[in-house]
Amino acid sequence: MKLEYEFEYHAMLKEPVDVGPGPFGTRLVVEVTGGRFEGPRLKGRILTGGADWLLIGPDGWGRLDVRAQLVTDDGAAIYLHYEGILEVTEKVQQALTAGTGTEYEDHYFRTAPRFETGDPRYAWLNHTLFVAEGHTRAGRIVEYKVYRVV
Repeated sequence: MKLEYEFEYHAMLKEPVDVGPGPFGTRLVVEVTGGRFEGPRLKGRILTGGADWLLIGPDGWGRLDVRAQLVTDDGAAIYLHYEGILEVTEKVQQALTAGTGTEYEDHYFRTAPRFETGDPRYAWLNHTLFVAEGHTRAGRIVEYKVYRVV
């Protein structure tokens, strides 16, 4: 098994809504306001209306639960859903509250994106496994490198 680079994307985020501590940890809802993705086989924009329903556990780790809508530059609609793990370091806490950035190596930030589309040009997305690494950029932007598992 190996990983092949597929594309990068960045999503612009609103300030988190802090739902507060609950029975499973602290819930933050972070709305997606747009963005872009681009790679050799896939290019387009991220629409508004998606969000991350991030749960930060008492162990200091965040569990991501993200849903978003993508549209390729040639008009294909794609649904994106992923779960992942985020090490909530001091830099991550600062980035979440102040909108500052981190680097890929600053923390463990990994996801397993899944895609759905009815467009036959991108049907390969429906039956391909992906993994991604992420980090934040200044201005409440999250950025990922996405790899196809082959």
